[in-house]
Amino acid sequence: MKYKDPNQSIDARVEDLSRMTLEEKIGQMLQVERKHTSADLVNKYFIGSVMSEGGSMPAPQASAESWVDMVNEFQKGALSTRLRIPVFYGVDAVHGHNTLYNATIFPHNIGLGATRDPELVKRIGAATALEVRATGIQYAYAPCIAVCRDPRWGRCYESYSEDPELVQAMTEIIPGLQGDIPDNLPKGVPFISGKEKVIGSAKHYVGDGGTVDGINEHNTVIDRDGLMKIHMPPYLTSINKGVASIMVSYSSWNGVKMHAHHDLITSFLKNTLHFKGFVISDFKGIDRITTPHRANMTYSIEAGVSAGIDMFMYPKLYTEFIDGLSMLVKSERIPMSRIDDAEHRNLAREAVRKSMVLLKNGESVDKPLLPLPKKAPKILVAGIHADNLGYQCGGWTIQWQGVSGNNLLEGTTILNAVKNTVDPETTVIYKEKPDAEFVKSNEFSYGIVVVGEPPYAETHGDNMKLEIPDPAPEIIRNVCGTTKCVVIVISGRPLVIEPYVGMVDAVVAAWLPGSEGQGVADVIYGDYGFTGKLPRTWFKSVDQLPMNVGDPHYDPLFPFGQDGLGEHENLDRPNKLEDPEERDRLDDPEGTRRLDNLDESEDLDELDDRTVRASKTSWGGQTT
Repeated sequence: MKYKDPNQSIDARVEDLSRMTLEEKIGQMLQVERKHTSADLVNKYFIGSVMSEGGSMPAPQASAESWVDMVNEFQKGALSTRLRIPVFYGVDAVHGHNTLYNATIFPHNIGLGATRDPELVKRIGAATALEVRATGIQYAYAPCIAVCRDPRWGRCYESYSEDPELVQAMTEIIPGLQGDIPDNLPKGVPFISGKEKVIGSAKHYVGDGGTVDGINEHNTVIDRDGLMKIHMPPYLTSINKGVASIMVSYSSWNGVKMHAHHDLITSFLKNTLHFKGFVISDFKGIDRITTPHRANMTYSIEAGVSAGIDMFMYPKLYTEFIDGLSMLVKSERIPMSRIDDAEHRNLAREAVRKSMVLLKNGESVDKPLLPLPKKAPKILVAGIHADNLGYQCGGWTIQWQGVSGNNLLEGTTILNAVKNTVDPETTVIYKEKPDAEFVKSNEFSYGIVVVGEPPYAETHGDNMKLEIPDPAPEIIRNVCGTTKCVVIVISGRPLVIEPYVGMVDAVVAAWLPGSEGQGVADVIYGDYGFTGKLPRTWFKSVDQLPMNVGDPHYDPLFPFGQDGLGEHENLDRPNKLEDPEERDRLDDPEGTRRLDNLDESEDLDELDDRTVRASKTSWGGQTT
């Protein structure tokens, strides 16, 4: 068969697939959930891809070998079809292979954005790819390149930053996942370098981080110029790095669902940006095209296919998709031509160290609390996040909404990291929720309070108040009102902490650091310095939101780019459009070009080089 012969040209191999029947082609457009299929059904319906939704695994605490056996079983069904086209398996691997029992769990993207270290992110991508491929899986739904503009959004921790330039730089994870592209590869052509790499997926196209009030899956209200300047640049950079797939967002742009947006998917992404990989829907994405959901699935299938989506996550009722699309093609409502288009824990510890941001350290630079002394008579560690790996790792860890406790994860809690770091003669007392009298009577040298958010994912994390949940405020008052203390905030976004800043000696943003809590202790005890910078603005109150760097009403508690020295980056950002000179720079080819002016003759390689060079200069990264 020519299509399986690597010595044949790509055109010849694609042409050979013209022998496929309509049923075979439609089957290849489907990605179904593992719980709702089998090798026999993969064979019967010519299924192109199988997936695990959040928390879906072969068995509780399944080993890597169990994953391989499961994937191989589906593969047997695919390879026994007439054309023997292999199936590929997809999984959410958004901060390591986070569904795999005892895998390395890296910090979530908000913490990685604080590192300002694209090379580190690339190494994390490579480590993730190795762990994913070790379980027989070829496809990772990563990276999320959303530009989160409102921290009330429940997925804000999946975003590297509110700043599109920083998000662009962090797309260096793509060559980590997929491999470095050859110099002669045309821009827009996907590339995966070998068996140690995976298919990556830039998501969620486009504007998912800009919805009104940060409501998940909601409407992004912004003009085309704003969409192109804020939300589109990371996609251009990802395409030019060879990303193999792009996942469509549940959200809408000015009232039009992205899953039905022909202009942005086909006209712009495919025709203008020359993206040659495949566009995949989000989980049950076309169900959400109508309100209420699934009101007219024939219409939704037609809208999604016509918009330009190539593969559909249709987890359970996939025969509905097969029958519906077959009818649409046979009745000529959709042309046949559209169907034819088609060493890890050490690394994690380093990532944690580099992601930590020092927000406060003493009342003045002359009287800092940090670094903490390792040798002290007696110290207190408090807070429900201090000894909880599940809380350290956040959502998308083992289960979709994450887990609590230490039973399903391997790693180091912050409590154990402190015990590992201090002098052997130092007594470490852990009390989850101490009262003020307990703290006062023990005469601790200092306290370490670890508080923050519980795990969440997607809509479950939408939050209009962004307060630190109880009992954290009481713990802070009881400990920090009695002894010297540092508060370590475990969260996927900035939270309301202004009421407590005055009563504490030091505050550290640790984000969602993942399994390697030792990286936190490395920094607070001075073995490594604080190098992280705020990847997004830390507001004073939710009444200010949305508030992003460059806004005319910018009045943060801690500004974008602040580091442990009290310094921050130049706040003159591309979204500050009231400055005529800034507007001119955005429209100028030597700055960040307006993407909506592109046509098919543009040199995207040259444009992307200028865009990334300008962005790395502005936030202080190194050009690689």
